[in-house]
Amino acid sequence: MDPSPSSQKPGFLERLSSLLLREPEDREQLMQLLHSAYERNLMDADALTIIEGALATSETRVTDVMVPRAQMDVVDVDDPINEIVGVVIEAAHSRFPVVDGDRDKVLGILLAKDLLRLYTEKDFDLRDWLRPAVFIPESKRLNVLLREFRVSRNHMAIVVNEYGGVAGLVTIEDVLEQIVGDIEDEYDFDEAHDNIRQDSTGRYRVKARTEIEDFNAAFGTSFSDEEFDTVGGLVLRYLGRVPKRNEILEIDGTKFQVLRADSRRLYTLLVDPAPVNTGVATRAA
Repeated sequence: MDPSPSSQKPGFLERLSSLLLREPEDREQLMQLLHSAYERNLMDADALTIIEGALATSETRVTDVMVPRAQMDVVDVDDPINEIVGVVIEAAHSRFPVVDGDRDKVLGILLAKDLLRLYTEKDFDLRDWLRPAVFIPESKRLNVLLREFRVSRNHMAIVVNEYGGVAGLVTIEDVLEQIVGDIEDEYDFDEAHDNIRQDSTGRYRVKARTEIEDFNAAFGTSFSDEEFDTVGGLVLRYLGRVPKRNEILEIDGTKFQVLRADSRRLYTLLVDPAPVNTGVATRAA
C-alpha cells in the first residue's frame, strides 16, 4: 500500500519554502535563516559561502581588499623597453600600471600581450598602446565596483586617497574572491614561496598553510606543532571555529587579523608580531 501524501517527507522545495516563510526583519536574521538552511542540508557550503560573500560586498570597501601601493608592480614609461620586458616577465602579471617617474602619475594600463607588437612593429611606442586607467576612491563599495567592472569590461582600477595620491590597485579577481572564496590571483603569493611577506605598514601577510615551524622561525615565537601543523590550524584550534573576514584575535602576544576566509576555510592572515619579537627572518614585499 502506498503511503498517504501526509505521511511522506516534504521535498526540497517544501522544506525551503517553509524555512523562508519566517520573513527575516534584518540582515542578522537573514544570515541565521541561511545558516539554518545549511545545517538542514537545504544548501551546501559553497552556496552558503557565495551568498555570504555577495551580501558582504555591500559593506566592504575597496581599501579592505586592494593591493597596497608599496606592493604594486609598475613600469615607468621612460624606462628602456628591454627593462620593461624584464619587469613584465619577472612579475608575470597580465596588466601593469604605467607611471611617469612617480607612482602618483599613472598614465595608463599596459597589457602584457601588447608587448608582442615589438616583433611586428619597427617603431613601437609604449605610449601608443596604453589603455585608459580607471581611478576610484578608497571608500567605494565592492558591489558598486563589480557592477562598474562588468559594464566597462575593465579588470583593474587604481585606488586613490582623499588627496589624489595613489593608494593601491584592485582587480576584478580581488572582488570576486570576496564572493566565491580564494582564487589563484596573479597578485597572490607564489605557490611554493613567500608564505610570509611584509607590507608597507610593517605587518606581515601570512598564508594560513604556513607551517608552525616556519612561523616560529620567522617571528621568534614558540607555538607548538604537536596538535596542528599550520598557522591556520593554530587559529582554528584557538577559536574553535572558522573565523570571519577581518576578525582579530591575539595569541600569546601575537595579533592575527583574518584577511581571507570563507565558511569552510581560512586562507590569509595579517600578523602583527609581539613587540619583543622583532627579528623576523623574511624579506619585505
